[in-house]
Amino acid sequence: MKKLLSNTNRKDTVFITVLLILTAILALLPTGFQKQEYLFTEGVRAKVISVNNLGIHNSGIFKLGDQSVLIEIETGPRKGEQVQANNMLTGSLTVDKLFKAGDKAWVLIGFNENQEINFANMIDHYRADKELLLIGCFALVIVIFSGYTGVRTLLSFGFALLSIWKILIPAMLHGYHPLLVALVVGNGLTIITLLLVAGFSKKAYAAIISAMTCSLATCLLAVAFGNIFNIHGAVMEGAESLLYAGFMQLDLTAIFQAGIYLASSGAILDLAVDISSALEEIVKNSPGITQAGLMKSGLNIGKSVVGSQTTTLLFAYMGGYITVMMVYMAQGTPLLNILNSKPIAAEILHTFAGCIGLVLVSPLTSLISGLMFRKDIK
Repeated sequence: MKKLLSNTNRKDTVFITVLLILTAILALLPTGFQKQEYLFTEGVRAKVISVNNLGIHNSGIFKLGDQSVLIEIETGPRKGEQVQANNMLTGSLTVDKLFKAGDKAWVLIGFNENQEINFANMIDHYRADKELLLIGCFALVIVIFSGYTGVRTLLSFGFALLSIWKILIPAMLHGYHPLLVALVVGNGLTIITLLLVAGFSKKAYAAIISAMTCSLATCLLAVAFGNIFNIHGAVMEGAESLLYAGFMQLDLTAIFQAGIYLASSGAILDLAVDISSALEEIVKNSPGITQAGLMKSGLNIGKSVVGSQTTTLLFAYMGGYITVMMVYMAQGTPLLNILNSKPIAAEILHTFAGCIGLVLVSPLTSLISGLMFRKDIK
C-alpha cells in the first residue's frame, strides 16, 4: 500500500512539474498575431485631469460629438507629461464612453518625426488593475477553502486559458480545421484537468474516458443539427469582423460547431468526475456492494445531478441572450417567429446538444467505473 501511494505521489510530482514547465512555455510562446502598432504611436495609461463636454450634443438617448480631455501620462517614457486628448462619440452605447476627472484611461498617443506628441486618442477606461484584483480574489478564495487542491485547480485554470489563447485561437486563425483543433485542445485539457483534480486514480481514468466519449457525442450532435438547422457561423458575435479583417478563408460554421463542443465539455467533465468520485467513496465505505449495485448507485446519483447540471447549462447559455428575448417580447413577436430566428435556434442547439451530452455521462461513467472498480469490490 505504501509503495502504491509512493508511486502515485511520484507520478503527481512529475506531472505537476511537467505541467508547470509547459505553462511557462505557453506563457512565453508568441501567438504569431502580435498587434500591429502604427508607426510613431504608443499605448499608455493616463489619469484624467479635467474634461470639456461643450462639444457633446444629445440625439435622443445617444450622445454625439467630441469630449476634450486633459490627461497626465502615467506609464512609458512620457510619464508625467500632460496632454490634451480627444474622445469621439459615435452614438453607439456599446462603443462610446464618457470620462470624468480622476478616471484612469488607456490612451493611444502619436508622435511626429521629432518625437513630439501630435495626438492622443482616448481608447477606453483602464481596467487591467481591477481585473487583476478580481483574479487575485478568486485565487485567494480558492486556496483558502481548497488548500493544495486549490493550487492545483489554479494551475489547471491557468494552463487552460493559455492553451486556448496560445494554441486553439491561433491554430483556427491559421486555417486549421476548427473541429479538429477543438477536439485536440479540448480533450487534452480534459485529461490534464481531471488528472490534476483527481490524481492518477481509477476515478480519474473513468471520468476521462466518459468525458471524452460524451464530449465527442456532443460534437457530432453539433455538426449534425447545425447542418439540419441550417445555421451559418456568422450568427456568433464578431464573426463577420473576422472576414472583414482579412480572414476570408475561415469556416465560420465549423468554428460555431467547435464552440458548442468546447462550451459543453467543461460541464461534462465536471459531472463525470462527480459521479466517479462518488462511486469510489461507495466502494471504500461499502465493501459488500456488488458490481451491479455500484452501477445502479451511479445511475441514481446521476439522475439527481443531471437535472441541476442541465438547468445550469440553460442559465449559462440563455443568460447571454436575455436582451434579445426582451426585444422579441417587447415587440410582441409571435412564438414561431422567435423559434425560427437564427440567434434563438443557435442557442437551442447550444443548450440541447450540451444537455444530451450531459445525460449520457451518467450511465457511461457508471458503467466504466463499475468495470474499473470491480477488483476493489469484495
